[in-house]
Amino acid sequence: MTRRPLLYLVICWVIGNGAASMLPTERLLMAWAGASLLLAAALLSGRWSRKHLILLWAALAAGGAYWEWNDLRNESVLPQALELPSARLEELAVHAEGIIVSTVERDGDRVDFTVKLETIRPLDAQGGSMPVGEESKPASLHQGGTSAVAGSAAQSAHGEKIAVQLKLQAEQEIEVAASWRRGDHVALDGALSSPSAARNFGGFDYREYLRNRHIHWMLKVDGTGQVEAARPGKWSFRTLLRWNDAVRTGLGAELESLFREKDAGYLKGLIIGMQDELDPETYRQFSRLGLTHILAISGMHVAVYAGFLLFVLSRLRFTRERALTVTLLLIPAYVLLSGAGPSVVRAGLMSMIALYAARMGVLKDGMHILSASALLMLIWEPYFLLNVSFQLSFLVTAGLMIYVPLAVPLVSFLPRRLGSGIAVTLVAQLVSFPLTIYYFNQFAALSFAANLVLVPFITFAVLPAGTAALLLGRVWPGGAGALAHTVEWMNDATFGAVEWTGRYAGVTIWSSPSLVWIGLYYALLYGMLRVLKHHADTLNAPLYTDDETRPLEGLRPHLGARPSAATYPGDSQQNRTLARCRIAAAALAAGLVFLLYTGYRPERLSPEGSVSFLDVGQGDSILITTPGGAHILVDGGGTVSFGHREEWRIRRSPYEVGAKTLVPLLKKRGIHRLDAVILSHGDQDHAGGLQAVLEEIPVSALLFNGTLAEREDYVKLMKTAVERGVRLYGVHRGRALSPDDSSKLSFLWPEPMKLDDGAIPVLEKQNPASVVFKLDVSGRSFLFTGDIDSQTEERIMAANPLEGLGGNSAVDVLKAAHHGSKSSNSAAWLQYWSPLTAVVSAGVHNLYGHPSGETLERFHTRGMPVYRTDQQGEIQMRIRQGEIQVRHKLEAE
Repeated sequence: MTRRPLLYLVICWVIGNGAASMLPTERLLMAWAGASLLLAAALLSGRWSRKHLILLWAALAAGGAYWEWNDLRNESVLPQALELPSARLEELAVHAEGIIVSTVERDGDRVDFTVKLETIRPLDAQGGSMPVGEESKPASLHQGGTSAVAGSAAQSAHGEKIAVQLKLQAEQEIEVAASWRRGDHVALDGALSSPSAARNFGGFDYREYLRNRHIHWMLKVDGTGQVEAARPGKWSFRTLLRWNDAVRTGLGAELESLFREKDAGYLKGLIIGMQDELDPETYRQFSRLGLTHILAISGMHVAVYAGFLLFVLSRLRFTRERALTVTLLLIPAYVLLSGAGPSVVRAGLMSMIALYAARMGVLKDGMHILSASALLMLIWEPYFLLNVSFQLSFLVTAGLMIYVPLAVPLVSFLPRRLGSGIAVTLVAQLVSFPLTIYYFNQFAALSFAANLVLVPFITFAVLPAGTAALLLGRVWPGGAGALAHTVEWMNDATFGAVEWTGRYAGVTIWSSPSLVWIGLYYALLYGMLRVLKHHADTLNAPLYTDDETRPLEGLRPHLGARPSAATYPGDSQQNRTLARCRIAAAALAAGLVFLLYTGYRPERLSPEGSVSFLDVGQGDSILITTPGGAHILVDGGGTVSFGHREEWRIRRSPYEVGAKTLVPLLKKRGIHRLDAVILSHGDQDHAGGLQAVLEEIPVSALLFNGTLAEREDYVKLMKTAVERGVRLYGVHRGRALSPDDSSKLSFLWPEPMKLDDGAIPVLEKQNPASVVFKLDVSGRSFLFTGDIDSQTEERIMAANPLEGLGGNSAVDVLKAAHHGSKSSNSAAWLQYWSPLTAVVSAGVHNLYGHPSGETLERFHTRGMPVYRTDQQGEIQMRIRQGEIQVRHKLEAE
């Protein structure tokens, strides 16, 4: 505390922030009371400095109170402004006016930006778009008053930020949207919508993501005709940001003119922090190797930038003090130009503080500089604490300062530069590992090698050369073009190396660990490296000090034998120290290995088995985990597209259920391998998401209905399965699968289908051929029905007499057929199976009206509880002590 007071104060501030962010107010007060009691006990013991303990307690309490104060203020004012409850604001047509406070980003036919509201009011019954044309702009764009359009009076929105999602209606509107800039005053007509919360356990919570950015509502606008924009009339700080955006856009355009499309998108992220146009496949390949950090502006970029400036200024004969001052003043410009993300802001602040300290001759402690940067950022925006970029940036930087000195002696046998590079890369990988698996749930065995080779190459070759080509573009086009070709060659080498290495990356999948697990990991790692450093220092220490009398060379034992302990007692002490170090290091390493083993195990909801009905929108996807630990995925949902889309509407990274929802959920639960995937039938809303599953997660077997459909996506899925070595099984009535002694899958449908030539039959109408099976696990039973209709239900009942099902046809849980369609789930079917509970998988406000009111009425008539993914999100059924326990993510409407 005496040596680094600011460090300990900031640690307590962060702990206070973190506790307040995770605990409800009542538990936070209890935690604060417990910390106060510990403080009192420490004060009474007299072993700690009273002043230091009180300062630490004050920092802890202030950090928690500051978070609570900010969090209580982070509430929407729109219900008060519109004088309506939050539930009534959904889909409410409004007229809003405000200022654009973010960059305007377009992806296909969608445009996104953030507006800081000034006024808002509901539109009248006629609604109507704002009239277009300079002469008809609302009064607020000319005079700062309220709009004269008919309807309720506009109410102040107190500067609340709102996320605008605009869907372009025609290709000509692209140019209109491209003219909007940060700082523009806009008037918009649209419909309010609340961001969607996480609908699956562990799923991405978009509502919380926006709330951490002080955004509570979205405004959905149809076409640029509903927007009127005017340039700012006077200078403000946003004018500077507007100019900065224009410069970034211009630099991006220059890169596009110099490089191929793929290279331009890659270099935009690498040089100026514009990642939106990075090729999705390239990003996925970098992500597999843990190289995504190089695609974003980070501390390394700032360090290279500052070092380059200092080098140039020294060559221009600037004095040391003047060079430091100029560099200090130019760093904020680079931070702004690169997008001002949390990692680059952290690096910029640290660089500025370090340069100022060096300028004043007081540069001493990097941890103090890091602490000051963290404190400034968290006071400015407490929600930075929840930002993964902020966490990784500060944690890795602190880890390098703490762990690298411990690791360097371990590689002292290598040349200095190589050893330092290996130590830094190794420590960065070890320190970032817990957060990497917590947020991304995967880690590649070859990540260390890839980072060791590619990061220096990209940082010190591609980045400077690409930047030089960009700067030369307007001054010397010929030289810039030649340099651009060299950069493209280096990029080809980089992409080729990443793609080749990715095939053998050895990607492992991890469930998200707890905070206790992460804390134990860092403690064990620190202890092991410290012991190993002590071992290395002891081993390399001289046997004698410079002023100690040493035995004559001739009296030493011959043949290189080591002196005995009796002759040289100091050597015996060294051996004992080395032995203790080895024992301690082995114990700590064993503890670390055991910790990794416990963290690598998949999530188990219950040792008696579980069934999770995942919310994948309008589609089916069910995860079965048996008592023996087998994981079986039934269907994978899928995004259904209607008709051919114009090229300009196609998005670079469109939403796809498998890649954006299903695969992240499976990885977050630590599922390393799927023992089986059961595809009920080939319709897109059941099969579409499985493409991403096969590409990202090892699958042992794919069970399907034994037919093919002449659809491009379905054929691609089957080809992928063959290429990945997945065993294919066409299942039919009478077959069974027993993953372990406590579970059994009995297949009831379809009937076997064979062609005379032995080929797999092609069936376009897949619903009647859906795979239907009964799962018996730990004394409970579930019936899965795909998309069969009532006619197929009758055929199944006729083909499967009671004696063929063990003399008892009752099931505990029925997965409603065809998302609860009225043409399925007949009264006779329900009478035959006598289910106790029904589960309906359907999308929110789906176009098909699923589930049907008639079907729900049949369920309610039998007194069956009905669980619905469209209302309750993911539904988990865990078997414990022979009973089925149900929990769901959302409250039912």
